Amino acid sequence: MSIELRQLRYFVAVAEENHFGRAAARLHMTQPPLSQTIQALEAELGAPLFERTRRSVALTAAGEALLPEARRILQQAAGLPDLARRAAAGESGTLTLSFVSTADYSLLPPLLREFRERYPQVRIELREATSDVQVDDLMHGRIDAGLLIPPLDEKAGAELDYLTVLSEPLVLATPQGLKGLKGMKGSRAAGLQAVAGLPLIIFPRRIAPALHDAILGCFRDAGLAPRIGQEAIQMQTIVGLVSAGMGIALVPQSVSNLQRPGVEYHPLADAGAMVDTGLAWRRDNDSPVLRTFLELLRKKS
Repeated sequence: MSIELRQLRYFVAVAEENHFGRAAARLHMTQPPLSQTIQALEAELGAPLFERTRRSVALTAAGEALLPEARRILQQAAGLPDLARRAAAGESGTLTLSFVSTADYSLLPPLLREFRERYPQVRIELREATSDVQVDDLMHGRIDAGLLIPPLDEKAGAELDYLTVLSEPLVLATPQGLKGLKGMKGSRAAGLQAVAGLPLIIFPRRIAPALHDAILGCFRDAGLAPRIGQEAIQMQTIVGLVSAGMGIALVPQSVSNLQRPGVEYHPLADAGAMVDTGLAWRRDNDSPVLRTFLELLRKKS
């Protein structure tokens, strides 16, 4: 079966005018080819669409059933050029985006809010994942982009592009009420010497080598050797273990937005390392939606 949009357009005109002559005038054509087109449509469908008299026409049961569907199809067809234009411009489609947990407390919520306000027709698929998992997903084309903690290894760097989005200092997360320490809103910053004897809760190095090394570097610069008590791959878990009194942690400053009972955050008295978060994507990914996302990100960074 092959039905043309032209046939449906002619059918709707006759159905709305209830008259072949008026429908022909509306379509700027003569009546004979209009009648022939409707007859061809009826033959294609295998059912009459109109009951004809000399003065008027009326829809049959088959015509009544076809009319709303014909209107819907014509309306959808009329929207195809705009749909194609928006897809080519990156204003519609799907973006698959992964993110490390730290991004959820800093740049991710306002970034998504602004992007959705600008491009409401884009569907965003979010996946929380550690940096190593994101790199593997990017290399195998399972995601479009990832908010992760650099660096990229040599193999990934040959295939991926990277843009730094956020650079922030590390802060100290401690169980509430440790003697001599005040929260981040207090007047005194914390020196690592005050917590040197407490277990350190930290990311495994294989998950985030740059963050892991930056944390240990803070202790090394202070002349201290930390006692690692626990390892955890999620920031929520690390802060939860601090809340439970299992130890202390050095976390990116944005994590202080995660307010958990029993946890205090302190700026470091010693000059601490900066931790970057950025977006990585495949260099050969030509997705228009990814392009619009990158344009927004570059304006903000």
